[in-house]
Amino acid sequence: MKITLEVWRQKDRASEGRFVRYEVPDASEEMSFMEMLDVLNERLIEKGEEAIAFDNDCREGICGTCGVVINGRAHGPRSQTTACQLHMRSFKDGDTLVIEPWRAKTFPVIKDLVVDRSAFDRIMAAGGFISTAIGSAPDGNTIPIPKENADLAMDAAACIGCGACVAACPNASAMLFTSAKIGHLAMLPQGQPERRSRVLAMVAQMDAEGFGTCTNHGECEAVCPKAIRMEFIARMNWDFVKAKLTAGRRKTGLSDAGAG
Repeated sequence: MKITLEVWRQKDRASEGRFVRYEVPDASEEMSFMEMLDVLNERLIEKGEEAIAFDNDCREGICGTCGVVINGRAHGPRSQTTACQLHMRSFKDGDTLVIEPWRAKTFPVIKDLVVDRSAFDRIMAAGGFISTAIGSAPDGNTIPIPKENADLAMDAAACIGCGACVAACPNASAMLFTSAKIGHLAMLPQGQPERRSRVLAMVAQMDAEGFGTCTNHGECEAVCPKAIRMEFIARMNWDFVKAKLTAGRRKTGLSDAGAG
């Protein structure tokens, strides 16, 4: 199959970028999207041209680094599919594919299709952890957890931090990512000691990074390759309000038991 690519090329953060047209005349339907880019890069290198820079690692839909926008949709046309798990059979012979990096001020372009997602790392460092000693895996498994909570925690923990939610949101909001990282710990006993301080710290860091607010467009959920639901945003907001109220009581000397 013959594919035409319009690829965003940008030397570095300070340089202006532009779309460059490439032809891939013999793409196989069995190729993954990243394999197709590998083939193109090999030919560019053979001709003495600079290869297209793009992020990828596991190529199994787990690491979250492969994110690009394909024809205006984060990760491409197939729902619940990362770009590295997208195959060329999802396109037709003769198609033109427009390939761009994530478009968000908080994800500045490093080069070509590679963006800096370290803002996510700083949100995680603000509170996405537990400090409670829980022992080994068998020790953790001895703690009874309601199945509904365990299932919700696993759903939230499926977030791979790819940033598609930010790229798709008109406000460049990171609410879905942040709520998933807060939510999976909030549903487990091990995450309870720091539950309130965690939501306050991570939301504060999210705001400090310059991400936009959520206005319920739903684009984040639509493009999430792991089907993280907007329900977690509502849960995070509820936890945030409770944490704020509790912090206010403590400042005024009121206890949780006496405020009522």
